Amino acid sequence: MRQIVLDTETTGLEYKLGHRIVEIAAVELCNRQFTGNHFHYYLNPERESDEGALQVHGLTTEFLKDKPRFHEVYKELLNFINDSELIIHNAPFDVGFLNHELGLIRLKTLNNYCLSITDTLKLAKEFHPGKRNNLDALCERYSIDNSKRTLHGALLDAELLAEVYLAMTRGQESLLIELEYVEPIQQALGKLDNVNIRIIEATAEEYAQHLMVLENISRESNNNCLWSRLETGNPIDAKSQRRGNLN
Repeated sequence: MRQIVLDTETTGLEYKLGHRIVEIAAVELCNRQFTGNHFHYYLNPERESDEGALQVHGLTTEFLKDKPRFHEVYKELLNFINDSELIIHNAPFDVGFLNHELGLIRLKTLNNYCLSITDTLKLAKEFHPGKRNNLDALCERYSIDNSKRTLHGALLDAELLAEVYLAMTRGQESLLIELEYVEPIQQALGKLDNVNIRIIEATAEEYAQHLMVLENISRESNNNCLWSRLETGNPIDAKSQRRGNLN
């Protein structure tokens, strides 16, 4: 299971107004573990950043002027995300900008180069309705250290988001571990096909004692004995069945 956690920084909020990507980063997870592999570039957007965007990421025109353009790194990006699930916080924003950049070089939209796209903001809203679900709030909620996040940076944010995503979906780890053991267990069970297993039936006295226990459970639970339901498919009168077997 290969997942890529991705983030971007941009010159402004609207690609439709000609804003461009100035930084892009992606972090690789395999089987919910950090692999150490990542993709990261600062990009020359060939335009100025809005003042508001500059205050968020701090990437000046002077700093970005000698950095590669998107069309110079797109092949590496598409190779990195190939055959993966993309994990993005507020995915419509980043996907919109990436689709715009891909469109400028006459390429297909992002979903054509990955298996799927998961929006962690949507996921967080489902898990925590009515609460703040930006990256800082989620780091605080899941006790993830974001003290180095003085400015927004795509690589740091992608790493933090990966930790948040793993924390939010922690239950999937046990499922993954269970799946890893399915094949060995099936192989072990297959070796028992030719083994003669001795089956010892309960005696009439033991079965009667069993029914007495069910009767007590049924009485204490207002005739809601789960074991009785599993044995018969319906709630049973344990007392009458016990008497029938003793007669």
